[in-house]
Amino acid sequence: MCGIAGLIDLKRQLDGNELALQAKHMAASIRHRGPDTGGQWTDSQSGLALSFRRLAIIDLTQTGHQPMLSGNKRYAIVFNGEIYNFQELRAELAEQGVTFNGTSDTEVMLEGFGRWGVEETVKRLIGMFAVALWDREEKRLWLIRDRLGIKPLYFGLVGERFLFGSELKALRATDGWEPEIDRDAVAAFMRFNYIPAPRSIYKGVYKLPPGSLLSYRPGDEPDVRRYWTMADIALQSRINLPEGKAISAAEALMRDAVRRRMVADVPLGALLSGGVDSTIVAALMQAESDQPIKTFTIGFEDAQYDEAKDARAVAAHIGSDHTELYLSPNRARDLIPQLPNWYDEPFADSSALPTRLVSQLAQNNVTVALSGDGGDEVFFGYNRYIAAEDAWWRMSNMSGWRRKLYATAAESLSVQNWDRLGKLIPESRRPRMLGDKMHKLASVFRQNDQNAIYRRLVSHWDDPGSFLVQGQESFGQSWRTAEQIPDFAERMAFLDTVTYLPDDILTKVDRASMSTSLEVRVPLLDHRLIEFAWTLPKHMRIRGSTTKWLLREICYRHVPKEIVDRPKMGFAIPLESWLRGPLYEWAESMLDEQRLEEDGLFNPGPVRAAWNRFLDGDGNLQHGIWGLLQAQAWLERWA
Repeated sequence: MCGIAGLIDLKRQLDGNELALQAKHMAASIRHRGPDTGGQWTDSQSGLALSFRRLAIIDLTQTGHQPMLSGNKRYAIVFNGEIYNFQELRAELAEQGVTFNGTSDTEVMLEGFGRWGVEETVKRLIGMFAVALWDREEKRLWLIRDRLGIKPLYFGLVGERFLFGSELKALRATDGWEPEIDRDAVAAFMRFNYIPAPRSIYKGVYKLPPGSLLSYRPGDEPDVRRYWTMADIALQSRINLPEGKAISAAEALMRDAVRRRMVADVPLGALLSGGVDSTIVAALMQAESDQPIKTFTIGFEDAQYDEAKDARAVAAHIGSDHTELYLSPNRARDLIPQLPNWYDEPFADSSALPTRLVSQLAQNNVTVALSGDGGDEVFFGYNRYIAAEDAWWRMSNMSGWRRKLYATAAESLSVQNWDRLGKLIPESRRPRMLGDKMHKLASVFRQNDQNAIYRRLVSHWDDPGSFLVQGQESFGQSWRTAEQIPDFAERMAFLDTVTYLPDDILTKVDRASMSTSLEVRVPLLDHRLIEFAWTLPKHMRIRGSTTKWLLREICYRHVPKEIVDRPKMGFAIPLESWLRGPLYEWAESMLDEQRLEEDGLFNPGPVRAAWNRFLDGDGNLQHGIWGLLQAQAWLERWA
């Protein structure tokens, strides 16, 4: 796990020393991603410089240092991530006569490029990776991102330079660039609380989409193409396997994925929430270890959000060496000003706070941690997959006025009153955040088709553009591809996998963990497991009112059912009460009318109206308000 960056001086105005200095500045800005060592490499005749910051995980010696040249000196590489099948690839290359200087996965991948070609090698890789590869013979730069978008990679033509890097900080560190905010990206952010790929917050700078290769020769336009697409996986035909065989096959793939991600020359552990996803990862990890693994969790003083006791029960059962930390509102308040430093474009998933803290807790003890991220997308774990389908079935048999009647009835009670009413339900069956869910259901009943229902469920504002001085949102190819998937739940899971997963969940985990110099590995996003899961019919993942059916069945083989069977919580914080309580003064200052006017991004009238509605008790606005606050905090830090 590392940080990469680089540039091409298209006019070749910089000599070798100046190129190296620019590249060094870029790498220095992301030192947190790799505090161990750094380096630069230049091809001054071509105007190219590569830079690198290293968090040493495999081959801790100098032979694992980057930038690295291939044995024949044709290729130079900087690489962020891990290749989990590098040992098999190394053996295959050795049989073909390739010799190696060290034991790193970087060298294996680099020699594979030379032996098999770039695209063919990438298709062979199992791992997470963001790669910059310079072909000295063809004078061509390759940028490569892993299939699911686990590792980030930005690029752009900025003035007379082509820039790229793991984070936007690296691009900003170059001399002479005055970035301009992409207001259309802000419009998309207002809907989703993250900026969807391929856009970034800056005009002319993009995220390389997951599963993509970018080929660039100075003077030409960048050529981006896919080597792996989630659409191909989601549109493949389904296979009916006997239940026992499907469960065993999935477990074998998970075991292999976990085993491969336990290869490291440094200490490693697991992030444990107590939910099904992290529990199965930790349980399989412990099954593969001959000593207690280390597990880490974050708890909350608010019992409604606290999963620490559940994680504790899992840790006790599997026998891990467990550490936990409780998050107070004061601790969160201390962290909030740092959020724009970690997420250097607007980002408003509030679980970034506990993710940062659990990463810091783990990093005090280990250098690598496995997590259960991706389980909800791969195995259909979000409650909306069931609720939206059920709502659509009911709506299809209703007239328009009856739908509106149901919506009005659900909205007649405030979020807080629904939550109070929910306390009459036995705790084991009580839905978490009942009021929030009932108001979301009301908004669903006001929609006209399935796509509108899903979009409303993942949106934080009905009309994001109303808040903006300028900016217009658009929806990418993924939304059009989704229309080819006839099943509603599968369509939602596909969209979550290609949008929400890389641009929210994986962005959150990458920045939060790397800000503490912790590497997080995600075995449930092994592409082989994803490809297998999508060959199975939907009832293997959703059965009746049970989400993640297959994953649960695997989990029950390792952990008693009563430990993990409980209402889904997610890794959330008590945002509503914090914003009305200990965070109120900070939020009020961020949304001050004069400040909004001076910043020039948002219309003060609609923003203040929404803030006042929230303060008057409309808790359903909490996540949208958090998005406004994070955009303002980002402006304060970067603009």
